[in-house]
Amino acid sequence: MAMTMIGAVQLPAPREVVWQKLNDAEVLKACIPGCEELVKTSDIQFKAVAVSKIGPVKARFKGNVHLADLDPPNGYKISGEGDGGMAGFAKGAATVILTDKDGGTLLTYNVEAQIGGKMAQLGQRLVNGAAKKVADDFFANFAKAVLSGS
Repeated sequence: MAMTMIGAVQLPAPREVVWQKLNDAEVLKACIPGCEELVKTSDIQFKAVAVSKIGPVKARFKGNVHLADLDPPNGYKISGEGDGGMAGFAKGAATVILTDKDGGTLLTYNVEAQIGGKMAQLGQRLVNGAAKKVADDFFANFAKAVLSGS
């Protein structure tokens, strides 16, 4: 099952600060809902473990995250894939663009993701709703991290 999410969030910080936070494993780990582990293995790669629950299906995904098309401090493409065992798999990519706006930074994103296995059998509406909630929660957490300076 494929899905697309497009959105934007206004952040009250300079682009350089937002860029640094987007590349900080500890900040990202704290912001990603269900993230148990996010370890930077190189300048462009991370290993990740995250727990996700959609309807009655809960899975612990283990996978890799890769950064490409780095254009500091303007944006990048982040892609990843994870294996959730019997629950299925998830993979996707997001293009993230940072622009100056209203004394802060406008972060725009375009996500394309695919899931398979039991999670995909739950239905497009339930899966899309859960994916949107994860994205909304991540950006709310990320905005707080940017504001707090942590």
